[in-house]
Amino acid sequence: MQIQKNFKLLVVVLVQAAVAIAHAASTDTFFNVRDFGAVGDGKNLDSPAIDRAIDAAAKAGGGTVLLTAGTYLSGSIHLQSNIHLLIDVGATILGAPQSMNAYDETEPFPGIAFQDGGHCYFHNSLIWGENLTNVFISGHGMINGGGLDRNPKILDDMCGYNHFPIPNTNAFPPVRIGNKSIALKLCRNVVIRDITIFHGGHFAILVTGCDNLTIDGVTIDTNRDGMDIDCCRNTIVSNCRVNSPVDDGICPKSTYALGEIRLTENLTIVNCQVSGFLEGTLLDGTMKPAKNGLGRIKFGTEASGGFRNCTVANCTFRSCRGLALEEVDGGILENITVNNLSMMDVGDYAIYLTTGKRNRTPGLTTNSRMKNILISNVIADGVGKMSGIQIMGLPEQPIEDVRLENIRLISHGGGTAQDAAIVPKELGTGYPEPGKIGTLPAYGIYARHVKGLELANIKLNYSKEDLRPAAAFADIDGLEIDNLKAQTADGVKAAEMSADVKNLVIRNSPSVR
Repeated sequence: MQIQKNFKLLVVVLVQAAVAIAHAASTDTFFNVRDFGAVGDGKNLDSPAIDRAIDAAAKAGGGTVLLTAGTYLSGSIHLQSNIHLLIDVGATILGAPQSMNAYDETEPFPGIAFQDGGHCYFHNSLIWGENLTNVFISGHGMINGGGLDRNPKILDDMCGYNHFPIPNTNAFPPVRIGNKSIALKLCRNVVIRDITIFHGGHFAILVTGCDNLTIDGVTIDTNRDGMDIDCCRNTIVSNCRVNSPVDDGICPKSTYALGEIRLTENLTIVNCQVSGFLEGTLLDGTMKPAKNGLGRIKFGTEASGGFRNCTVANCTFRSCRGLALEEVDGGILENITVNNLSMMDVGDYAIYLTTGKRNRTPGLTTNSRMKNILISNVIADGVGKMSGIQIMGLPEQPIEDVRLENIRLISHGGGTAQDAAIVPKELGTGYPEPGKIGTLPAYGIYARHVKGLELANIKLNYSKEDLRPAAAFADIDGLEIDNLKAQTADGVKAAEMSADVKNLVIRNSPSVR
């Protein structure tokens, strides 16, 4: 009997000890910002207290910095290695007004800038980190950019962008203009998950030179870029909703901001939604289309290094522009697969592939190049009159080996006979936006300067009668068309071929003569 009592007592002691150890471990690894002086009333500046909690966690070897329900008015928050910034349900980090001077100053940018000012500076951000390992930002709370500046022209002036290619003499003093919600540079093992970002400034998320990056389950409703993934390797963007009516939604880039050529590679974008609704109307559920909404997934424009081994799959586009693959700065865009896209009300174009000669890269000796592109299983409805699918290489450097298959495209139509006679100008050194080229002579597909173009199982229609052909081709070496079905007006060809289209094969396409 006594043995039983002793055994029960031992069990109780062991359980109590285990609970105490677990409690100690949890309190050692969780750092509540309120314990470090944060108020969370939206009036007092809480970023110094958040930084104190981050410092304490870092000194302990790492841990979770917890923001419980409340509104935390903040200037620059400084991330460190081995830190999990947990923004809990009901918690909001609110960007302070510029008048409070709560954001860090811009850091020096030496030499010549080959990218805009938003990509030159990182420290003038709401949340930022540089040269860190193991960085985690998550939770079901919100980052509200509040007072962040969406378009600080002075930053472009400071880094020399507006005077390209004149070297920056560092004559400009640093400034305190917060313009990004999250900025990470040269970090490794990064996860941003489940948070919501509203009114994110120039960039809601800017990640540059980061390896092993995951952005998952994030919702962004903003009035400039949603997320820019620049010179990053081994990245997964998944299950995100990005609404950005006046700029790009999900935008891989490859700038020269690191002072070296570095590709964005091994990138997967999957199960995401991009849109161009009025700011705030994604979050409130009204989804009001903006006039000429941008949104979209766009590779470029800055592309000194280029893009390699990338996949985009299972994504939707709504009230925005379509998919764009752009290489205009002398780099290479290769081995890209795109699969299962659904688009509705995409102005200007559905799919845009282009190379150009803007050449914002020092010591450049190569042309912009694009090759090995596979785009399949795309439905695009409500495509603007200007163009449907554009594929445009350089006369001296054609795009190589492109295959489009299982495409369904419905254009607004309305093209005239005069539109059908247009000979599009070359992009050359111009900014790579379809609007710079203008209305094309085909409502469905226009391709020029391509070596190896395969079209299979393509259906092209319009809502309003269009007097342009469904497709037009110029300077193509190796064009294969298999099962192309096209709606055309009386007396209009389904496909127009210029004299420099060679090695042509047509199968199962009786409308194409």
